[in-house]
Amino acid sequence: MSQDQVDILKRALDREKKARKAAEKILEEKSRELYLTSQKLENLLDEKSSQLQGVFENIVDAYVVMNLNGHVLKFNEAATRLFGYDVDRDDVNIVNLIYKEDYQYAITCFMDLQANGFFKDYETRIYTKSKEVKWVHVNGSIVYDKNKNPIAAQGIVRDITAEKASEEKLIESENRLSTLILNLDSGIVLEDENRNIVLTNKKFCDLFNIEAQPSDLIGKDCVTSSQKNKVLFKDPAAFIKRMQAIDKAKKIVIGDELEMVDGKILERNYMPITIGEKSKGFLWTFTDVTLKRTYRKSLEVQKQKYYNIIANMNLGLVEVNNNDEILMINQSFTEMSGYSEVEVKGKKAAEIFSAEGGTEIIKEENKKRQKGQSNSYEFTAICKKGKTRHWLISGAPNYNLEGEKIGSIGIHLDITELKELELQKEKLLLKLERSNDELQEYAHIVSHDLKSPLRSIDALVNWLKEDNKGKLDDISLKNFSLIEATLEKMEQLISDVLDYSSIGTDTNIKAEVNLNKLLTDLTTILYIPNHISVKILNQLPVIKGDATKLQQLFQNLISNAVKFIDKEVGLIIIDFEDLKSHYKFIIKDNGIGIDKQFHDKIFKIFHALNKSKDSTGIGLSIVKKIVDLHEGQIWLESEPKVGTTFYFTLKK
Repeated sequence: MSQDQVDILKRALDREKKARKAAEKILEEKSRELYLTSQKLENLLDEKSSQLQGVFENIVDAYVVMNLNGHVLKFNEAATRLFGYDVDRDDVNIVNLIYKEDYQYAITCFMDLQANGFFKDYETRIYTKSKEVKWVHVNGSIVYDKNKNPIAAQGIVRDITAEKASEEKLIESENRLSTLILNLDSGIVLEDENRNIVLTNKKFCDLFNIEAQPSDLIGKDCVTSSQKNKVLFKDPAAFIKRMQAIDKAKKIVIGDELEMVDGKILERNYMPITIGEKSKGFLWTFTDVTLKRTYRKSLEVQKQKYYNIIANMNLGLVEVNNNDEILMINQSFTEMSGYSEVEVKGKKAAEIFSAEGGTEIIKEENKKRQKGQSNSYEFTAICKKGKTRHWLISGAPNYNLEGEKIGSIGIHLDITELKELELQKEKLLLKLERSNDELQEYAHIVSHDLKSPLRSIDALVNWLKEDNKGKLDDISLKNFSLIEATLEKMEQLISDVLDYSSIGTDTNIKAEVNLNKLLTDLTTILYIPNHISVKILNQLPVIKGDATKLQQLFQNLISNAVKFIDKEVGLIIIDFEDLKSHYKFIIKDNGIGIDKQFHDKIFKIFHALNKSKDSTGIGLSIVKKIVDLHEGQIWLESEPKVGTTFYFTLKK
């Protein structure tokens, strides 16, 4: 090898050494840079891991890490609060936290997690340590090692219990509102901002004769529908024009009336729905007011009808305010008083019509009206021509629609003629009372005067019998006995006539009468044979009346029963019934009975069925008169040979 070749190789070797040194230097610098970068990355990773650890520890939502068997490895503080477990002390498995009814759903979601590596928006119920049930929202993912092998699962768990409760309440409220709208008696249409139907109800379909369900109308264009349905209205052009005007103005409309071809009258209301300044839709309501409008027209007709009746009735009508100022009078009152409505309107009634003392009466009556009282009273009035008239006034308070007293209304009846008749009646009654007193006095005088000669005849007969003792034959003695019996009957007849004429006097003498005591006393006084018994079935009431006359009433009926009992074992039963305004008494016997043809005659004076010396025919007449005086009635039921039952009522 030549020297040149050697030199060339040396130079090439030197260049290679230099190049190697330069490369080593570059490699050394790059290694140093790589080392420094590696150190920075490790520090950054530690920092980020620390930051991430801090984030998971401090986030509001619960953070959970578990192994693939469901065993919980880590809870952050929020998770500890949510579930109630401390994983440093409690052994927790996810399976034990799952709500029993959601278990299958949880298994399905966990399988999705394993298959896809994550899941989102998993909502379920869980049990806390205290067995409280809560709703949670979970987003989960798989944790892998450096070799991409799954080693755990992690999840962010949010407590949505309150949100769920609010959501359920909202759904419940929506359902209630929807049910309310669907069942309203008014047709409802809710539109969105584009005039498309959002909600309607069955009543709307019925009102407009739409053969579809409310759900079928959702999304329909209201403008188009209005054009199609305009033929249903009496004035289609006016209907469309008004709809357009309402839609353009976008202001609340209440009480629009629509007349339909079929005679229905609808009331339409419109309300725009705005949130802030944005239009969010429109609410229309339609109500069938046909009956109401018809009723209103009918009411107007009736009002006019009754106004005409009031204006022309024969009773005077006056309406006044709370200050007794006349507001209105009818034609009859004009005729009664002599004043026209123009003459009295605005003036006080007391000042125009009152006679002496009348002003005070009207003041008292006005006080009663202010208290809401209604009543009738008499009023002496001075009419326009100065004549004194007597009015019977029925007054009542007058109210407005709010129930406030605004005055009173009086109905006036002119009773001047009746008043005069009443005065005449009082005079006649006074005269009759005097006549009755005179008649009573006369009856006593006649009774005394009639009885005196009877007693004289009786004495003469006794003297004749004594003077001719042993000289008179049987026929003469029998005739004397007949004379004595006749005298006795005449005296009894005179006494009964006096008793009958006395019934009705002193009718105002009334007191509490204990009928039990009265009958007890009677049964001891009256002669009642041993074969006849008197039974009182119930405790008799205490009644207000004339004790003497009531005793006479029961005495006559019981004596009558005793007199006409022909059975070996006689029975008189006394009972009563408590009626609404009266007491009903029953006196029943098992005597000879009375034929039905005589039932209406026996209460007439001097009508005796049994012509015995003890019967004058006045006893039952007295009974009836006493019952009449106590505002009652008397009647009987009887069957010959079976017995008689007397019924009578006495006012309580």
